[in-house]
Amino acid sequence: MSTWLKLCETGGSYLAAGNDYTKSRLVIFGAPMDYTVSYRPGSRSGPAAIRSASPNLEEYSLYCRKDLRDAFFYDAGDLVLPIGNTERSLELIEEAVDSILTAQKFPLMLGGEHLVTLGALRAFARHYQDLAVIQLDAHADLRPDYLGEVNSHASVMYRAHQELGLEIFQFGIRSATAEEAVFANQYTHFYPYHVLAPLQEVWEKLRQRPVYLTLDIDVVDPAFAPGTGTPEPGGITSSELLAAVNLLTELQLVGMDLVEVSPAYDPAGITAMLAAKILREVILAFA
Repeated sequence: MSTWLKLCETGGSYLAAGNDYTKSRLVIFGAPMDYTVSYRPGSRSGPAAIRSASPNLEEYSLYCRKDLRDAFFYDAGDLVLPIGNTERSLELIEEAVDSILTAQKFPLMLGGEHLVTLGALRAFARHYQDLAVIQLDAHADLRPDYLGEVNSHASVMYRAHQELGLEIFQFGIRSATAEEAVFANQYTHFYPYHVLAPLQEVWEKLRQRPVYLTLDIDVVDPAFAPGTGTPEPGGITSSELLAAVNLLTELQLVGMDLVEVSPAYDPAGITAMLAAKILREVILAFA
């Protein structure tokens, strides 16, 4: 068994997860970090909430006509991260993702704040030369820094572009500074407000490339996903997101994260349930 698993707490409990890491094609792990959030903390509890919601799902998906009980996937639990130490936490995430990729498995990371994506992308950038990053999000996350902090959930896509040179496709964005809007129009593929229609437009362009998906749950309107740290009105519906995710699974997706679920702000648990359902579709596509 891979040594990175020793950095995790007891294995997780996502619905129908197997107990054999070696034979698994897809590996779930949590990155419970929310040190740099700019509004409401609490996303460190996201991975546990998503797992807790998953038993309410059916193992069978009507979308893709497959069953989780036929899939080979493993839930490793959450990485034990040093609270407050941002750079070391990113290093641990990078090490975990690098190990999963070296084993030729599909990493599926649960955040945590959006900055955890940077740790994952540092590993992916070494393994895939022509990697495209698809970001589904309410916020551009293209600030050079936030209140002087360059490693922030508000700057993660800026760091991915400037530090790693990755090509980024942004969908659903409906909140940005004037400076971020200028940067996006110059350096990223920027498709604000909507997800499914523009994704269909660029699908052919992305079809032959390895793709990493980073999905911030706040891309969905707060009416459908209130449990997030920076809710932004005017988002897409949960139905549009599920349709987009099922379209994305037809690409050469090589890894994914789902971030910014903050269960404290959603007593009904509908945000975690949506996240759990999204995971089911991805697991069935790649495990």
